[in-house]
Amino acid sequence: MPKPSRILHLTERSLWETARERGTYELSTRGRTLEQVGFIHCSTREQLPRVAAFLYGEYDGPDELVVLVVDPALLDVPLRYEAAEPGGEEFPHLYGPLKVAAVVDVEPWE
Repeated sequence: MPKPSRILHLTERSLWETARERGTYELSTRGRTLEQVGFIHCSTREQLPRVAAFLYGEYDGPDELVVLVVDPALLDVPLRYEAAEPGGEEFPHLYGPLKVAAVVDVEPWE
C-alpha cells in the first residue's frame, strides 16, 4: 500500500502554539511526551476519526482540538509505519521532535 503524501497529528491548540514558539512539537499523544513514549503518534486521514474517538472521545477541555498536517518530505527525524501488534494496522510514528516547519497546515477538528 502506498504511503500517504501527508500524515496527521491531533492535539490541543495551546500545545501547538507553545510548540510554534519553541520550534518543535514534542508530545507523543494525549497526556504523554515524546520522551515518555519514544515516538510521536500520527495517523493517516482515514485513521484520524478512530484515533480522535479513542483519545478525545469525551474531551471537554478548554482548548479546541486541531489537526497538524505534516509533510513527510520535510521531516528531519525517522518516520516509520508500525503496528501495535503483529499483523495489525500500521500507523505512522515519528522518532524524534516534529519541527514546526514540517507542519504545512493546521485544521480545526470538529
